[in-house]
Amino acid sequence: MIMNLKDCYTKFGGDFDEVLGRLRREQTVQKFVYKFLDDKSFLLFEASMEDKNYEEALRAVHTLKGVCQNLSFTRLFKSSSLVTKALKENDWNKAVDMMPQLSKDYYETINAIEELNNSKEE
Repeated sequence: MIMNLKDCYTKFGGDFDEVLGRLRREQTVQKFVYKFLDDKSFLLFEASMEDKNYEEALRAVHTLKGVCQNLSFTRLFKSSSLVTKALKENDWNKAVDMMPQLSKDYYETINAIEELNNSKEE
């Protein structure tokens, strides 16, 4: 089945109309959505949490949050915002507890974008 950009946003809990209103052109949205596949913020966040480098983890998840806000990745924005808030408040345990949800939201987003990318190549 061919997936379009709007279907992709629906699948990962994003707000397509909002991002289209901001970036104006579907091609522009799609370009930035594909660039998200190369964004290392989440991986840096995970590695930093594992190393208990909370300062670096905060920087990485805050970057992820900003990218999600700009691209209207609503679900991933919400979970990255909660983790950002916990780290800003030095509540490491809370941040660790929220990691599974953030990870789930992140991989759902990545998988949907990859599915979109693959469907255009068929």
